[in-house]
Amino acid sequence: MQLVFLGAPGVGKGTQAECVAAELGITKISTGDLLRAGVAGKTRLGLEAKHYMDRGDLVPDNVVIGLVDEKIGSLECQNGFILDGFPRTVPQADSLSDILRKRQLVLDRVIYFVMPREAVIKRLTGRRSCPQCSAVYHIDYRPSKRDGLCAVCGAALVQRNDDKKETVELRLAVYEEQTSPLIAYYRKHHVLAELDGMGSVDDVQARLLALLPTS
Repeated sequence: MQLVFLGAPGVGKGTQAECVAAELGITKISTGDLLRAGVAGKTRLGLEAKHYMDRGDLVPDNVVIGLVDEKIGSLECQNGFILDGFPRTVPQADSLSDILRKRQLVLDRVIYFVMPREAVIKRLTGRRSCPQCSAVYHIDYRPSKRDGLCAVCGAALVQRNDDKKETVELRLAVYEEQTSPLIAYYRKHHVLAELDGMGSVDDVQARLLALLPTS
């Protein structure tokens, strides 16, 4: 099964991609993981990506698409995959279509995670992270039992810059400008299914699995 998960930052795509990939026995693909693996493995595309990352520049589409193409063609993805957060733009979606066509594959479903903007902001701005062991908490949904300290290692919890309200607002604006046109794109191709992202992880997963094709 070949799937794409779309939605704004903070809607739970990554969490559900991990859960559903394990449930279905397929591979989760995120471009962040691909970039880190390529850099660590010193592959041709990884080194090319590192050149841009070291300068603080965005990695160009052709490099990211090349990494996605390699991964989809690997043995690891022979039973299927979930693309988490890719494509981000319509040109990337066109390139993904080319990759799949070349490999005689089709997208079975594109899952669009829907959540009110206010709920997304609350989820992201409430996150707190441990700078030492990387444990993640939430002031409302998963508070530390040690009142501002990491329950694992005791370090003082911090709010990442990415989770500050002004940064979250900017991330959402970029998403709405660049990625939201994909909703119309995939709806036109009759593979889009909307998923209510509110609720517990188990509840969302149950609704998600019900949206997938059965054969």
